[in-house]
Amino acid sequence: MQAILLAGGLGTRLRSVVSDRPKPMALIENRPFMEYVVHELSRYGVTDIIFAVGYKGTMVEEYFQDGRNFAAPDGTPLTVHYAYEEELLGTAGAIKNAGRFVTEDRFFVLNADTFYQIDYSRLTALQEKEELDMALVLRQVPDISRYGEAVLTEGRLTGFNEKTAEARPGSINGGIYLMTRKLLEEIPEGKVSLENEMIPRWLKENRRLGGFVHDGYFIDIGIPEAYYQFIEDVQKGVVVW
Repeated sequence: MQAILLAGGLGTRLRSVVSDRPKPMALIENRPFMEYVVHELSRYGVTDIIFAVGYKGTMVEEYFQDGRNFAAPDGTPLTVHYAYEEELLGTAGAIKNAGRFVTEDRFFVLNADTFYQIDYSRLTALQEKEELDMALVLRQVPDISRYGEAVLTEGRLTGFNEKTAEARPGSINGGIYLMTRKLLEEIPEGKVSLENEMIPRWLKENRRLGGFVHDGYFIDIGIPEAYYQFIEDVQKGVVVW
């Protein structure tokens, strides 16, 4: 399978501790963070990675090169591609830009600065069973007022990025998607947001969007505290290579 890793952001909140490289390339035990993401994907049959890169993207290409040195656990070598952004395109715009390398009918999309320990085959099984145009992962948080709520009703997405001032537990977008080429073709060229434009539009059009709430390990290394936490989790064996 294929996956697009969104790695084109500027990572400004992490600059105080990681200033010489893109955020997903922040070093964790002598490996860049994104290598942990790639390795986890490869455990579930993703052997074709499309890096959607921008800020200092050449550093990503210099490290992963053609992918042959980053084989999956079963020995299958990775195939990699690089889709450079000349300007910030937003999440959907970056997906569209990387889409020229997509050759399969469905593909994963992930934020390259987040790490999940998750069975990715759950998404493919759900997408097949429910014939979804998009399957996505949500996560539970103690306070949805900081984010915007994503709502599942019997496995179907019925609300997304719904803002509320009420500080209460709920589910939010987790930033992992299994998309179809049909949706990819509908994304316009240029700067476009997946979260604020395309997904709300597809919901209004009654497209088949669904997912599940992940209750396992998750981290976003966007702030120094989380970056140091991931280093500690790797050292303690909480994150298994």
